Amino acid sequence: MGTVTLITGGARSGKSMQALKLALPYQRRFFVATGQALDEEMTARIEFHQTTRPPDFQTVEEPVQVVAALERLGDRADLVVLDCLTLWISNLMQRREMDGTILAEADKLAAALKDASFASIVVTDEVGAGIVPTDHAASRRFRDLLGWTNQKVAAVAEQALLMVAGYPLKLK
Repeated sequence: MGTVTLITGGARSGKSMQALKLALPYQRRFFVATGQALDEEMTARIEFHQTTRPPDFQTVEEPVQVVAALERLGDRADLVVLDCLTLWISNLMQRREMDGTILAEADKLAAALKDASFASIVVTDEVGAGIVPTDHAASRRFRDLLGWTNQKVAAVAEQALLMVAGYPLKLK
């Protein structure tokens, strides 16, 4: 079974760059991207990530069926970078999935990562460190679902890093 590394932190803290740095020693590298180009800003973000990713990564774009995408990689990968849980949870919410369904998918993801034959680096955002968004129920729901999902993945991870200003702080 492969190892699992969770990388969390705030926006533009260096999470994705740290994931790519940790991926360097591996040969057969895959990148599972959950982002969708739904507007100009997101299109630009995706293009930035594509240009900074080494060309030998094979990219799988999968905004919702992340567990199935990982399972399809099977013995083809030495390492998978999953970037990111934040957008994955947002995508599930946009499909109007119920909280129980989303958390069940998070459980399936944690199990799939733990049982995978390849190493995994999972990127996510830390969104629970700020104030509670009292005026927006959807924002509170998102914050809670992502926080619970992050905990599930961190529980199966051998290593968890918090990125701050481009530097990793070891949590686990």
